[in-house]
Amino acid sequence: MMIGKPIATSESHHQAINKRIGLAVFASDALSSVAYAPGEILLVLMLAGTAYTYLSIPIAAAIIVMLLILTISYRQTIFAYPSGGGAYIVARDNIGEIPAQVAGAALLTDYILTVAVSISSGFENVAATFPFIKSYETELAVVTVLFMMVMNLRGVKESGKVFAVPTYFFLGTMVVTLVVGFFRYATGSLPRMEYPAEELAALQHNAMTLGLLLVLRAFSSGCTALTGVEAISNGITAFKEPKSRNAASTMLAMSLLIVFIFGGITILTNLMGVLPRDHDPAVIPYISALLFGPGVVTSLITIGIMLILIMAANTSFADFPRLCALQAGDGFLPRQLTIQGSRLVFSWGIVALSISAITLIVIFNAHTSSLIPLYAIGVFLSFTLSQFGMVKRWLRIGKIKVGKEISVRNAHGDLDVLKHDKQWRLKLIINAVGGVMSLIVMCVFAVTKFTEGAWITVILIPTLVFIFFRIHVHYKSVAKTLSLSGRPVHPERRPIKTIALIDDIHAGTVQLIEFVMSMGGDYEAVHLDNDTAKTERILAKWNERMGDTGHELKIIPAPYRDLTEPVVNYVQNILDGSENGFVHVVLAQIIMDSWAEQALHSNTSIAFKLALQHMDRVVVTDVSYPLHFVNSK
Repeated sequence: MMIGKPIATSESHHQAINKRIGLAVFASDALSSVAYAPGEILLVLMLAGTAYTYLSIPIAAAIIVMLLILTISYRQTIFAYPSGGGAYIVARDNIGEIPAQVAGAALLTDYILTVAVSISSGFENVAATFPFIKSYETELAVVTVLFMMVMNLRGVKESGKVFAVPTYFFLGTMVVTLVVGFFRYATGSLPRMEYPAEELAALQHNAMTLGLLLVLRAFSSGCTALTGVEAISNGITAFKEPKSRNAASTMLAMSLLIVFIFGGITILTNLMGVLPRDHDPAVIPYISALLFGPGVVTSLITIGIMLILIMAANTSFADFPRLCALQAGDGFLPRQLTIQGSRLVFSWGIVALSISAITLIVIFNAHTSSLIPLYAIGVFLSFTLSQFGMVKRWLRIGKIKVGKEISVRNAHGDLDVLKHDKQWRLKLIINAVGGVMSLIVMCVFAVTKFTEGAWITVILIPTLVFIFFRIHVHYKSVAKTLSLSGRPVHPERRPIKTIALIDDIHAGTVQLIEFVMSMGGDYEAVHLDNDTAKTERILAKWNERMGDTGHELKIIPAPYRDLTEPVVNYVQNILDGSENGFVHVVLAQIIMDSWAEQALHSNTSIAFKLALQHMDRVVVTDVSYPLHFVNSK
């Protein structure tokens, strides 16, 4: 099979992943962001002229501080919520259902866009190096999504082993680049970028004035390096035991790698005078070209960047289905999303993510750069809700006496046991600072990127939240309708009227009648007359072959050739004459060896079942008669 042999539920612990694979599975999105985040800062600062590009270093330092705050915060979340869920669970349990669904909508949007944007941008980079594939970017992106879908349907552990290779290859190329760069700086042989005099003069005299808003805009643009840092907190359950400790260690390793690569690339761009060109935030290719010259090493570094951009999508494949399962379990998404497939993954979520991403790729022809502000806003919206959710949790914990614990019923109705924590004030301050910083970044993104596509967020996220609550209302209504609470339950035997629908007289009909007779009780054999000549032949065959059953074949007129309406009317008349009895409609269905052969037959039983399924006290049974034969040549 394409997705591998089924895995028993009892073997689920064998599918848990270690920290090495976990870093590749859940950190590829965050690691890919550092490939273009330094350039994003420079692109904004260059609006005021090249004289201010040095500010990229303090701005990067501020972003690193924010990363460390988020890391500490999400590590706290990992230990507080070992079942995973990240911002969604934190918001649900501490703030309420509406903020939780807002966080869920923001994250689901982020995951879909991450797949579409990262794969598309990866092939855009590939096309820049290999121009002959430019005409096939959309097709290649779609094929890549399908490949990643199949690999993830095979299980997190197996897909992680495959996708770990390009992730660690990228990390290796970055380590080599930074080590060589700083070694050459220490030895005084670090090269600098040379620009044509006209281009440099134009860059030095840009029209915009440096101000607080521009600095904040550069800061928020650089914060794209933080997208994906929450992924590990959503996927704690995928790790081996002890899950929380392994997830927290993996998150720390991821953050340290981001600090090393993001900080190192930012410093090198300043030391080497590298500037992004043509509104493209890529700076690493220029650095590698200066350090190693044209050749194998530079090509390998470029390939590493391409691969990590594409592999960033795998983080979404790991987290999107898990978040869908959580929301579906709470009744805000279809219940099918909680079902694990044969390989112990949430197959419906993986397929839904793939279809959504492919739709975006096709619509935007694999050029999705205008959607980048969309998912950046969604990420920081979820950051903000998560941080303030943890603030509220620490405020509750701060009221608990030393050595005591309390049980608090969260927004979902479950009990959450809280214990006193001596460091609750420090943890509260960390979360509060992180929440305020995330809120500022989100607002700056929304303002500065509004006309570039961020306005869609204003429509998309509220629309998704509305849909979530409509689904929730539906499930609550169904539960209320089906509930036996307050109702007397006294099951009793009811009369059953059995109707055997006869289309023709053959071996399948004999089995149908044998089934009806085996149930006991009386029955009615009914044929729908939509062809007088055929009806006469069937009636004669019934009397000849089935006469010893003691039942006559009842004929119901169907002059307009609509078979379902006469049956519905006939059944309704029986129901009207019985206060609480059942009507049992029995159909014969000839089953072929293949779907192609099955399509050659009328399959009217499907139409009957669709027509009768909404009628109360009506039961439809399909008596299958499989045909196994060898087609003659």
